[in-house]
Amino acid sequence: MLSNNNTRIIIISVSAFIGVYLLLAVTVFNRPAEADVVCSDVHITVEKSVVKGFLTPGEVKKMLTLANINPVGQKMQDVNLRAIEEKLEAHELVDHAECYKTLNGSLNLSITERVPVMRVMAADGDNYYVAGDGQLMQNTGYTCNLMVATGNISRPFAQRVLSVVGRIVMADDFWRNQVVQLNVLPDSTIELVPRVGNHILYLGRAVGVTRKLERLHKFYQYGLDQVGWNKYSRISVEFANQIVCKKR
Repeated sequence: MLSNNNTRIIIISVSAFIGVYLLLAVTVFNRPAEADVVCSDVHITVEKSVVKGFLTPGEVKKMLTLANINPVGQKMQDVNLRAIEEKLEAHELVDHAECYKTLNGSLNLSITERVPVMRVMAADGDNYYVAGDGQLMQNTGYTCNLMVATGNISRPFAQRVLSVVGRIVMADDFWRNQVVQLNVLPDSTIELVPRVGNHILYLGRAVGVTRKLERLHKFYQYGLDQVGWNKYSRISVEFANQIVCKKR
């Protein structure tokens, strides 16, 4: 025979199960069928980056309309989430798109923007942006505060080399604010124009860029801070373990 305690536990468990069942049943039966729900709005979030990008929620809505994939007014059951994501990800400014439906008839859309790391204004007149993943982005009329790359720049060089250099510079708080221009010389070596200091920073070939910038940063801290930032006209870190300075 069951003890009074065991009987009480069973009764409480069954009561709790029935309560949960009734709550779920009421929720489900009172929820309107997806077939009857019409998409009323799209809530768009553009993920922030260290660099102010091009896209705003308003721009994304325009993209949806131009691509004929704006779900507003459609029945929720007819909204193809994957088709929307793929269409947006095909755009050069979008790196990743993710969307999902809500029970109240709206669509939530999260956009990760493909952010440029520099603007190229080549000697041959070519003008475009370069993203950190090597993607070339056309000059579409948007503006953002980026370092400008000038000089002898081919598109393959921008994709293969400048994207890497730009990614390194933009990932460092100090250099992101200090470098305003990158210039590519005819022999494909690189020099940087700083925001503060009347000098040129010569990197040489784009090899070991992170280490070269680390040496330069230390030189800024322990060298230029002592003698003055305008003492030299050119500072070179082309070769390992040395810094060569040319006096003004």
